Amino acid sequence: MRPDLEDLYRDLHAHPELSFQEERTAALAEEHLAALGYETHRVGGGVVGLLRRGDGPTVLLRADMDALPVREDTGLPYASTATATTADGETVPVMHACGHDVHVTALLGAARLLAEVPTWHGTLELVLQPAEELGAGARAMLDDGLAGHLPAPDVALAQHVLGVTPAGTVVLRPGPVLSTAAALRVTVHGVGTHGSMPHLGVDPVVTAAAIVLRLQGLVSRETAPGEFAVVTVGAIHTGTTANTVPESVELLVSVRAYSGRVRERLLAGIRRVVTAEREAAGCPVPPDLELTTSFPLTTNDAAATDRAAAALIDALGADKVGTLEPQTASEDFSLIPTALGAPYVYWGLGGFTDPEAVRPNHSPQFAPAIEPTLVTGTTALAATALAWLAAPADG
Repeated sequence: MRPDLEDLYRDLHAHPELSFQEERTAALAEEHLAALGYETHRVGGGVVGLLRRGDGPTVLLRADMDALPVREDTGLPYASTATATTADGETVPVMHACGHDVHVTALLGAARLLAEVPTWHGTLELVLQPAEELGAGARAMLDDGLAGHLPAPDVALAQHVLGVTPAGTVVLRPGPVLSTAAALRVTVHGVGTHGSMPHLGVDPVVTAAAIVLRLQGLVSRETAPGEFAVVTVGAIHTGTTANTVPESVELLVSVRAYSGRVRERLLAGIRRVVTAEREAAGCPVPPDLELTTSFPLTTNDAAATDRAAAALIDALGADKVGTLEPQTASEDFSLIPTALGAPYVYWGLGGFTDPEAVRPNHSPQFAPAIEPTLVTGTTALAATALAWLAAPADG
């Protein structure tokens, strides 16, 4: 299978698609699954594949399909030169800078392996999800009736290529593995005036600057040392000239935490700080606060993680299975098993053979090694699925 997997990966990498634009990727996945005998459905911009073999457990495997508006700088012979048009009409470069091409390839590889293994029983469900990068794809599939296309799974499994462990290895742990996150668009309204006459207006830039500084206290002064929390102001948009006080300032703010309670406290704190600074500055109009994205906490089920870990050790070797430290990145995968009432396991897949070549996800230089990454990812998905599908009847 290796040559086929490698060719598929290069093709996917060279033809990335933005969130909710994954038509070519979805069609390719649908074609592969249908050729293997899977029943396929299009749901919420994604693809569902089903392989039924009588009574038995039901296992869901998931991969995300979308790419990012990033210009590739890897120098690979199969590097992306693709562009796409955003919802705002802007033309942007597109790259698989997060490894979703690895995920799709490994899932289709596992689909082929499992289709050729005659000894398991039950139902295998494959979910190829759009728009993970927006935190909206899982919800789109659920809203489009995903639950009506498949039986409730006994377990859901997913993986993500990372640089925190070498290629050829996987890492996992029970409990929280990815943070919960949210992003806000905050608009502070002032009164515009000439830069030489600030007393005749209300300067929203000064208010925004005070907000940025005050927000740092939500972590340093309001969060216990043992709790993880991050507040980041990633963008400030305002103004056109040096001698004009603008009418408004837009701030893009993100938060991350390992618990929903901490996340909600941070969001409430942002609203409190923004409102207070507006009042202190005398801004004439209340600020606008819009929640733009929201990601759930990814927290692995303990019993399912133990079972998956045992299968991974059997398939890969004990020296290839390690412990995943909680990551500060976020995912929307958990929405699917949570909505379907299933426990889930999410693990990290090593993607780099050379420590000097490791780049973080979303980097223009993100270039996982094709092997052993693809074989390891394919094996990991197939082996963990069989831990349920090929289990004894009383297991």
